[in-house]
Amino acid sequence: MKNSRLTRSDTVKKETAIRIICSLLILLFAYAGLSKLLNHDFFHAQLLLFPVLKYAEPVLSRLLPIVELIVVIFLIIPRICLVGLLASFILLVLFTVYLIVMVTMHLNLPCSCGGVISYLTWKQHIVFNLFFLLVSFAGIKLQRKVLRQSFPGIIGLPFLS
Repeated sequence: MKNSRLTRSDTVKKETAIRIICSLLILLFAYAGLSKLLNHDFFHAQLLLFPVLKYAEPVLSRLLPIVELIVVIFLIIPRICLVGLLASFILLVLFTVYLIVMVTMHLNLPCSCGGVISYLTWKQHIVFNLFFLLVSFAGIKLQRKVLRQSFPGIIGLPFLS
């Protein structure tokens, strides 16, 4: 009986940590997506200034905020938050790699970020993204452990392996 309580206690702690991680990512992506939608003209103009991205701007300016808000929905719903965590991780990897390339090439990048984030240098922004990458990675690992404990007989799901 003692072991089952310990396991249940560990699961509750992991689930609490997952909810905290999802909440942080919800704040990040809700803020990012809504600010892009509410200031669409500014976001659109900023994308045109980005090297490489200016060619994809018509699609990106409409699709990116919607994708960010869909990620928020996935993160809110506990049964599918693993999908949201994976999507968060992928988006953060893509954006961080892009920033690293642009900073390495010493390009003067415009910032379409709002609020406090707009005061960060690009190198600080990379560190900020790396922090959230680690947060989303930790969430993925924890969620996979919880799912494996809750559904030990499930096989064939590659993201649970």
